[in-house]
Amino acid sequence: MRDFKRVVLVVFGLVVVLGTVMFILENQQPTSLMFLVWRSAELPVSLIFIAGLLLGMAIGPVMGFVAYKRKAAKLKRSLLAHS
Repeated sequence: MRDFKRVVLVVFGLVVVLGTVMFILENQQPTSLMFLVWRSAELPVSLIFIAGLLLGMAIGPVMGFVAYKRKAAKLKRSLLAHS
């Protein structure tokens, strides 16, 4: 059973890698982003998309950790006030 799970995980990983490579190869047209007066250099669409994805994957857990710490601190203050 453990070998079956390992094979499924490897196949899933290969599908994700293959899909990512296909996405990168299909989206090579250069584009630039504009926000208010700021304009980025021309980069491939795939690079901009993947950079945004990785940035979100980094920021999301950090924000969740901060929210967890705030809630834990609030709960601790509440428990100390009632005792």
